[in-house]
Amino acid sequence: MAKTLVIKQIGSAIRRPAKQRATLIGLGLNKMHKTRELEDTPSVRGMINSIPHMVEIVEEKG
Repeated sequence: MAKTLVIKQIGSAIRRPAKQRATLIGLGLNKMHKTRELEDTPSVRGMINSIPHMVEIVEEKG
């Protein structure tokens, strides 16, 4: 069973660089307080670590 992460958007994409907005869209987040459950892979962890001020890890499953 693969590990999964539940992530939540806590920061707005307004007035952020295009690269940060694209990272949010890549994670499947586009509105404040939206949550997504994603597989725990190095690429997803890297995306989360590139915008730590805009997302938080709510829980880790598996």
